[in-house]
Amino acid sequence: MRIGDAAAASGLTPRALRYYEQRGLLTARRTPSGHRDYGQHDIERLRAIRELLDAGLTIGDVRAFVHVLDIKPPSGVRTSATASEGGPGNCPVAEVTIHRVADLSQRIEQLTRARDRLTTALAHQFGEFFHAPPAHLTPEPTALLSRDQPTQ
Repeated sequence: MRIGDAAAASGLTPRALRYYEQRGLLTARRTPSGHRDYGQHDIERLRAIRELLDAGLTIGDVRAFVHVLDIKPPSGVRTSATASEGGPGNCPVAEVTIHRVADLSQRIEQLTRARDRLTTALAHQFGEFFHAPPAHLTPEPTALLSRDQPTQ
């Protein structure tokens, strides 16, 4: 199938398919006239790539284990590694994912500290005129600090 059909079937845009090809996540076959040609296998890979990116991995993360995206156990369920491969220590998907989760956790901690510093500064500066953001906007709502409470 041509690029437009493959993009529609995978829920992406033709531009995304070209970008994934540039980044080494996909290799499109070419027709004799030079047009990209995609099969069902490519559609499945594109959907897997999109899921991984939507889950928070980066293009570089996915590129690190793109070679295992096509592994399927006998049951037909997509997996990145089988239990016989020795567990997460030998699984490139697990290694990359563990590093990405650690990076995200560190960034969340940094952002949480920045949010708390800003909230404290605003509370000290504006006192009763300052209202903390609504609880649904902050994952861990903090109590509004009064001018009498020490800062952290």
